[in-house]
Amino acid sequence: MRTSDREKFVRLANKRVNRAIKALHLIGNLSNKSNYDYTEEDVTKIFSALRSELERCEERFRSPYALAENEFRLE
Repeated sequence: MRTSDREKFVRLANKRVNRAIKALHLIGNLSNKSNYDYTEEDVTKIFSALRSELERCEERFRSPYALAENEFRLE
């Protein structure tokens, strides 16, 4: 039996969203000051990059032609 486009979307969305949530938890683990050294500027850059990418992602659902991929680098 062939998987419908809806079933495929649901299956992949569940996997990918859960993977993204797990990645966010791992980013949150970086907040442990006893293990890591970071500045407020680092925190601002990280969350700005995450917000921007989330907005781009949402825009792709509203307009399929909004295709922009960026790689985050903290330097």
